[in-house]
Amino acid sequence: MIAWTLRLLGAAAGSWVVAVAADRVLWANDHLQGSPEPPSPYTVERVFPKLPLKSPLYLSAEPGSDRLWVILQGGEVDRPSQVMRFLPGPDVTNSEPMLSLSSRLIYGLTFHPGYATNRFLYLFSNGPTGATERTNRVSRFTVSPGMTGPIPPETERIILEWRSAGHDGGDLAFGKDSMLYITAGDGTSDSDAWDSGQDISNLLATLIRIDVDHAPAGAPYVVPLDNPFIHTPNARPEIWAFGFRNPWRMSIDPGSGDIWVGNNGQDLWETAYLVRRGDNFGWSVTEGNHPFYSQRRRGPAPIVPATIEHSHADFRSLTGGVVYRGALYPELDGTYIYGDYGTGKIWGARHRDGKLTWHEELTDTTLQIAAFRNDQHGNLLIVDHGGGIYRLVRRPDQTPIPFPDRLSGTGLFTSTTNHSMHPGLIPYEINAPGWADGAVAERWLALPGAHGVQFAAERAWGFTNGTVLVQTLSTPALKLQPGRRLETRILVRQQNEWFGYSYRWNCDQTDAELVRSTGENLEVDWPDETGQLRTQKWRIPSRAECLSCHSRAVGFVLGTTTLQLNRARVGSAPGTNQNQLTFLAQLGVLHGFNAETLAQTNHLVDPYDERAELGQRARSYLHANCSVCHVEAGGGNSQIQLEFNRELAAMGLVGARPQHDALQLDNAMLVAPGAPERSVLLARVSRRGRGQMPPLVTTRVDDRAVTLLRTWIQTLPPGSSISHEWKTADLARDLPRVHTGRSFKAGAAAFKDLGCAQCHRLGTSGGSVGPDLTTLGTRAVTPGELLESILEPSRKITEGYATYDITLRDGSIVSGQIETEDDITLVLRAASGVEEPTRLLKADLRERQVQALSNMPAGMLNTLEKDTILDLLAYLLAGGENRGAAFKNDP
Repeated sequence: MIAWTLRLLGAAAGSWVVAVAADRVLWANDHLQGSPEPPSPYTVERVFPKLPLKSPLYLSAEPGSDRLWVILQGGEVDRPSQVMRFLPGPDVTNSEPMLSLSSRLIYGLTFHPGYATNRFLYLFSNGPTGATERTNRVSRFTVSPGMTGPIPPETERIILEWRSAGHDGGDLAFGKDSMLYITAGDGTSDSDAWDSGQDISNLLATLIRIDVDHAPAGAPYVVPLDNPFIHTPNARPEIWAFGFRNPWRMSIDPGSGDIWVGNNGQDLWETAYLVRRGDNFGWSVTEGNHPFYSQRRRGPAPIVPATIEHSHADFRSLTGGVVYRGALYPELDGTYIYGDYGTGKIWGARHRDGKLTWHEELTDTTLQIAAFRNDQHGNLLIVDHGGGIYRLVRRPDQTPIPFPDRLSGTGLFTSTTNHSMHPGLIPYEINAPGWADGAVAERWLALPGAHGVQFAAERAWGFTNGTVLVQTLSTPALKLQPGRRLETRILVRQQNEWFGYSYRWNCDQTDAELVRSTGENLEVDWPDETGQLRTQKWRIPSRAECLSCHSRAVGFVLGTTTLQLNRARVGSAPGTNQNQLTFLAQLGVLHGFNAETLAQTNHLVDPYDERAELGQRARSYLHANCSVCHVEAGGGNSQIQLEFNRELAAMGLVGARPQHDALQLDNAMLVAPGAPERSVLLARVSRRGRGQMPPLVTTRVDDRAVTLLRTWIQTLPPGSSISHEWKTADLARDLPRVHTGRSFKAGAAAFKDLGCAQCHRLGTSGGSVGPDLTTLGTRAVTPGELLESILEPSRKITEGYATYDITLRDGSIVSGQIETEDDITLVLRAASGVEEPTRLLKADLRERQVQALSNMPAGMLNTLEKDTILDLLAYLLAGGENRGAAFKNDP
């Protein structure tokens, strides 16, 4: 063994350099550079390099001059948001302060088309910063001719204001029709918690269109008469389009008048839209062109597909762009140029009649792209949130860096035939391997030169560019025969991003070939439990699939985390049982870790080790296989969070009702304590095909995990014991007591504990899988009718929520709720929350029949005492508000 004695030299900007002893062999990343894809045609260069700009967010060209206005992020009391103005030039060093707002975050600004005469500037802001209740605000300011100082705050006139506490949107622009267009997000921080995406009774999740020039006296604006929802009952007439999550940057093509809106995605998809009058872009029923909360109610317009869509494999946070109309690059005339904040990628797209005719990557940069804008001459400017303004330039002719198409060319191996690694690579083991259809994994860490790693107790460690993580997957050994290598997967960090590649081993086991970006499907000989070979499907993941699991939400790396690596080091000297983290720290590789840190550091356990505690095993399995998506802002939209360090009660898992498909389980819960047969989690892990978990790459059920999870669920104590199997008649005599002497607190607690809000909206929060309960008290619903609908949900199913069995002429049956129907087609929404609606020709229908059972389970009140049930009924009839005679004496 090589004696590695290392000493830390220092760390700067994510690069941890160590001094190494002469007897350590260093590995140099001389080969895994660039990309197997051809080089992009453009690059970027900084303009105004001498102008200091701290966290710029936006840019706008002042009409009638060459000056540019820029927004600098702030919003705190001691660091206000600022609007600065400067005259562009290569030697510009100073900007002039024009506006400063404390406690409000300024997102965007635009000038009135008549600015030359009226001097009107419009501003979009949100605040008060940090407050639970915040508002979006559109304000108008007046810029006096020749003004050289800040705009007087008294010139502000508030045009429009609405509630928003996250996903604020934040852009505004005047169209060719002289109307003011304004973007608004769903108002929450994750997964459309207010269910506002399809609700046009408020301004959230919309594109707003107002007329600020022809308002009556005393009014800030008037609604244009051709707005699409001006005559729709209960709709805000200002709405032009809806169904946006967080529309980040809008532009209007000065040539065609086309409106483009970029939209930040949730779990898996980033989108941009060419917006037409009355469009519905689907959030949160869909995320882009894919189901999200499929059972939520739609707004009053059909969902239209996204014009542009990127998976989180190549985009992280899309920044909407502009249509290029400059003279420098005639080949880009009419191109919509947009990019991504997280990856720095810049793309271009052209369309005809709303359909893309060309769509390509223009360049890949290291910028944090906050905005694209055109200057007064049509030149494209790019706002880098990291601190500068850039422009697009043609890439000079250069020879591309060759990317190795064979594993032997990566520099990771001294011999691929013998599977011998370069001595500079560090082998490591993890506590809880993710399920890979029974394959055996070997892992190595390749650090370039003398670089180290930054320790982090939670989630991903910090790695320098040039780092490579290596994993070889093989079939299990058959008796005395070794397993066969299937593929070697590598993650490479370049330009502050991670890129995933797979190499498929050849039949001779001498080398492996780079797999194309779309991945491959194989059939391989696999040893079964008896030692006999059988044929098994094997999926080599696409590069998009790699980064769906290695997601941004968890920092992209999965195995090289403290929870996984905190374990005894394999190969340590007999009797020492040396910890793997301690070993890495002693090498000098792990920066920021010490012995005191180890004592406070948690770890996963092997899910298959029956000596470990059962609950730890189950939660370790869920962490390794599920938490990469089921984490805050991850790829799992069921609102469960399954990281190991989260308390079980805070996971949203045990006793929670499914938001999506109940998989035809009776009285289903995600995990029904003590009842595996009613647990959706177990049903998903136990299947392959529709509804399987994990959803990607794997084609084989992990039988040991199924046994583990079933046993764990059986041992979970029921959250509440059965109080009484209630019937409507049992409570009939007590129903008059609903109207007086009730406890608001107890009713609210029962509503929460039963999980009602997961399916039903009440007030400003909750789901929309079931009917909205907000206005129960105003709909002449009696306590008896309400009680019956809870105790016997299948007796009378609310119109629009019934499930139908549709028999087709070929004898097949399709089930779901009817979403829309006309003389020709019927659109059926499946019970699953992850399937697209089915469009059927009515000529193909033979029969339709309403299912007798409601999606709402019976028996939900059986854990409650009589008085608590009455408190719940009173709470629902009051619309979730502490008012009325029922709660008069409630403290």
